[in-house]
Amino acid sequence: MPSSVTSSSVAPSASPSLRQAALDALAESDPCKKITAVNQLAATLPVYADHVLQPTQVLPGRPQRPQLVDPREVSIRSTQTPQGKAALMHSIAHIEFNAINLALDIIWRFPGMPDDFYYDWLQVAREEAYHFSLVRGHLAASGYQYGDFSAHNGLWDMAEKTADDILARLALVPRTLEARGLDVSPAIQNKLRAANDQRGVEILDIILRDEIGHVKTGNRWYLYCCEQQNQDPVAAYAALIDTYRISKPRGPFNVQARMAAGFTQADIDWLNSL
Repeated sequence: MPSSVTSSSVAPSASPSLRQAALDALAESDPCKKITAVNQLAATLPVYADHVLQPTQVLPGRPQRPQLVDPREVSIRSTQTPQGKAALMHSIAHIEFNAINLALDIIWRFPGMPDDFYYDWLQVAREEAYHFSLVRGHLAASGYQYGDFSAHNGLWDMAEKTADDILARLALVPRTLEARGLDVSPAIQNKLRAANDQRGVEILDIILRDEIGHVKTGNRWYLYCCEQQNQDPVAAYAALIDTYRISKPRGPFNVQARMAAGFTQADIDWLNSL
């Protein structure tokens, strides 16, 4: 749980702020320019945690492709074909692209947190940008590009639903949707091994390693907010699942990865009780 953390409350003047720069990067629609913008975000930028920012356009910036469709309309292809493997990697690329936007969004959207909160999510944004670049490069080596397949908008839909509640955002994005990635990664790696895609397996090793840290960051700040709001973490999580009508997490759970990511035994017991 955060300890010696401070908040910078001086209103920004001519100097740039980390939160404004994150908002600008979120608004960028071109994937290459977004990655560059994220990599240029500096941990030396002041946060101005108490400054309320106002976006000037609809967020996030979106490339023209991929075409976004209902999740039920995203085609599922066998990984035993080159196109099927590419479709699977494309879905992972889209998750990573959304994850960049989610990290940028939490930096600019929620004022009044300790400075460490924003710097933690800056690190997450950088690592998600790295993941996206890895997967996009793997796609290119197979003759495909990000945008060649359709995708859905489920991750960002959850960001919009939780735009006014930081506890809900932390509970339902990193602790729910991103934690689900910890559960399914081993099965996806097995599919790629069966398809002789060793590079894809290696990339997922990197993503899983870093995602444990990202979910841990989400857990760290979820517990912080629960403490600030005098709420029991397990009871508050169960209530938020019901309030936002989210499907309860289903196993099998990657318990080892979840425990490494900051889930408590009480969390695991609750998940196993569902």
